[in-house]
Amino acid sequence: MSSIIDNIRTELKKQADESVKNSGMRFFKEDINLYGVKTAIVRKIGKDFYKEVKGIDKVEIFSMCEDLWRSGFQEEAVIACNWSYNIRREYEPDDLRVFERWVEEYVTNWAACDTLCNHTIGAFVQMYPEFLSDLKRWTGSGIRWVRRASAVSLIVPARKGIFLKEIFEIADLLLGDEDDLVQKGYGWMLKVASRAHREEVFDYVMKNKDVMPRTAFRYAIEKMPQEMRKMAMKR
Repeated sequence: MSSIIDNIRTELKKQADESVKNSGMRFFKEDINLYGVKTAIVRKIGKDFYKEVKGIDKVEIFSMCEDLWRSGFQEEAVIACNWSYNIRREYEPDDLRVFERWVEEYVTNWAACDTLCNHTIGAFVQMYPEFLSDLKRWTGSGIRWVRRASAVSLIVPARKGIFLKEIFEIADLLLGDEDDLVQKGYGWMLKVASRAHREEVFDYVMKNKDVMPRTAFRYAIEKMPQEMRKMAMKR
C-alpha cells in the first residue's frame, strides 16, 4: 500500500502551483507545509486513489492515513481526513484513541483541525455519544489544537440541533481560554448551535458576555437577528 501513498505524492507534486502555495500561506499564522494544490484538486486526487483502497481493512486504511498525516503537508492531511471519514460506518469505540492521537501529534493548524474534527470526530461522537465526556476532557489539554477540537468536533451535531447541553458544558470549560483560535472554535460552535436553539444560545451569551472574550462573543452572535446582536452588544 506504500506505493499508493507514493503515487498520491507524485500526483500532488505534479499539480503543485507556486501561486496557489503563496496564496494559501496567507491564511495561517503558523508555519505550514503546502504543495500548492487547490482544494478541489486535492479532494479529487484523494477520491480517485481511494478507489484503489476501498474495501480493505479499516486498520490498513488508518495506517495509510497515518502515513499521510506524518508527512506534515496540508494537502495530505486533507486526504487523510477524507479517507478516515469515508469509513465512518466501520467506526468502533476504540477508534477515538486513534483520532485523539492524530490531533495531538499531527494537527498543527486550524484547517487540519477543523477538517478532521468536523467530519471524522463529529461522526464518531454522533455514533457513540457516550464519548462526549472525552471532548470535555480535551478542554483541559495543554495543546491548543486539542482544546479547539473539543468544540469544533460538535459543529455538525450543532447544525443538526443535537447535544446542546454538552455544547454549553464545553463552552463553559473553554470560556476563559486565552488562545484566540480556541476562542474562535467555541464561538463558532455556539454560532452554529444558535441556528436551531437561538433563544438558548442568546441567553447563554447574555449570561456570560462579561467574561467571554470578544473574539468568541462576536462569533457566537454573528448570525443572530440584528436586534439580538444590538442587545448583546450593549454594555
